[in-house]
Amino acid sequence: MAFIELDGISRSFVARDGSTTLAVDGVDLTVGNAEFVSLLGPSGCGKSTLLSIIAGLMEPSSGCVSIEGRPIRAPYTDVGIVFQSDLLLDWRTVVGNVLVQFEMRGQRSEPHRERARALIASVGLGGFETKYPWELSGGMRQRVAICRALIHDPPLLLMDEPFGALDALTRAQLQIDLQNIWQSSRKTVVFVTHSIDEAVFLSDRVIVMTPRPGRVREAIAVNLPRPRGLGARESPAFADIIRRVNHLFQDMGVIRE
Repeated sequence: MAFIELDGISRSFVARDGSTTLAVDGVDLTVGNAEFVSLLGPSGCGKSTLLSIIAGLMEPSSGCVSIEGRPIRAPYTDVGIVFQSDLLLDWRTVVGNVLVQFEMRGQRSEPHRERARALIASVGLGGFETKYPWELSGGMRQRVAICRALIHDPPLLLMDEPFGALDALTRAQLQIDLQNIWQSSRKTVVFVTHSIDEAVFLSDRVIVMTPRPGRVREAIAVNLPRPRGLGARESPAFADIIRRVNHLFQDMGVIRE
């Protein structure tokens, strides 16, 4: 069953000098219920723009988006969003940052404190509930941001390059952590990344986008067994998908030898 449907989505931006930039053009995309889909493409191809349109934070110039069959014409609230920057509040503890999700929604946070603690422990931060963001590493801060996005148990998770600013080892661990969270919760995930390896490791499908204006060049199914450990990257099937994506980017002139 389709959970998200994008039908002919285009989006233009007008600069101060009156010039127009077409960011995405005629994007048709369906994301299934509980599917993990990555949007992969070069900088400026409209990946983050599409994520904002799905969330209802930005209107398309043309086309329409629907979630569970309902057209999205305003911010969609039953969603968790994780950005590259963790956006934690420095004056609030770890558990306080997670629970702020309810305060932003005008709800009492106290009834959810135990769930917040359990969620924090599930990402390896047990014992850090009373620490402040400035006492945490970058990877730990991003784990808190993921908990904040999940605490209200939304069916949809939108992630905009959440691991892009992290070192390679921390990034690899968070990829495994995210996979485990997804397998236990079976949420629908749309994940934006520049990393081919990351997209293939995490996803059920990789949506390869063209340079601006962003269009869907190809949707590639990742039929690799789950759960995927670090050894998955050493398999011939994994390497075959990486080569396929690389060839697409070479054909589009994104990668030049």
